[in-house]
Amino acid sequence: MSTTTAVPTVADVVAELERRYPPAWAEEWDRIGLVLGEPGGTVRRVLCVVDVVPETVAEALDAGVEMIIAHHPLLLRGVSSVAPTTYKGRIIHQLIKADVALYVAHTNADVAVPGVSDALAARLGLVDLRPLQPARPGSPAAGAGRGAGRIGRLPHPLTLAELTRLAAAVLPATAVGVRAAGDPNRTVRTLAVCGGAGDGFLADAAVAGVDAYLTSDLRHHPTGEHLATGGPALLDATHWATERPWLDDLAAVLRAAPGVETLVSDLDTDPWTVHAAAPAAGEPAVDDKEPDREG
Repeated sequence: MSTTTAVPTVADVVAELERRYPPAWAEEWDRIGLVLGEPGGTVRRVLCVVDVVPETVAEALDAGVEMIIAHHPLLLRGVSSVAPTTYKGRIIHQLIKADVALYVAHTNADVAVPGVSDALAARLGLVDLRPLQPARPGSPAAGAGRGAGRIGRLPHPLTLAELTRLAAAVLPATAVGVRAAGDPNRTVRTLAVCGGAGDGFLADAAVAGVDAYLTSDLRHHPTGEHLATGGPALLDATHWATERPWLDDLAAVLRAAPGVETLVSDLDTDPWTVHAAAPAAGEPAVDDKEPDREG
């Protein structure tokens, strides 16, 4: 980004992002880059978000930003209309009317070093990192330790139960928290992590021989089959919680550029909002006491 005293433009911010997260590193199916905004528009303040949803858009407008940088694409799949009567169309109209640019860095940020899974690994204190699935040889992202997910070593061994409690404590808080599958007393020394939906890398975690694998959006049958065939223990956090840590790294990149004030959204965009554990033996499922009434 320009180091002059001139106010940065959308194009300046895009250039800095694409230097750190080149578009060529993204998967072919992904939809990344500049979605909305005039390249020549000035940018004094940006908001970094995981999801472009009505709540984060409202946060951006309230904060008076000129640009949103998101991890998840708003328009990943084709649409035939952006009418304001549609969910995504309404968001697009809001941003255009407010002259707020939108940029997306998704799978190109996933494979980067440092990238999304590096930030997740750092929350857990992992050291000696390497990719869970290295970028394909000959692909634009190949080399320099880039690839999906990370494998690392814990500073000291933990049981699976202890690791689960640690993950719940160091990751952004959500209603669901963190759940685990496997022997609670299993010793974990090596851990694989993947920000976002990572069940596509279950086989990679098994082949790597790690003791446990933390990701999100794990499903019933793949999880059961993985454990039944001797795979590592699994920890399942929410999608948002595993990717929110990267926003801090992203913000640090932009804060190093003169003239750009960078905000980070802590709005929990995980759709699950209530969690209840089974009551202990002898405890009622609900409080059936009559409420106190006066008069």
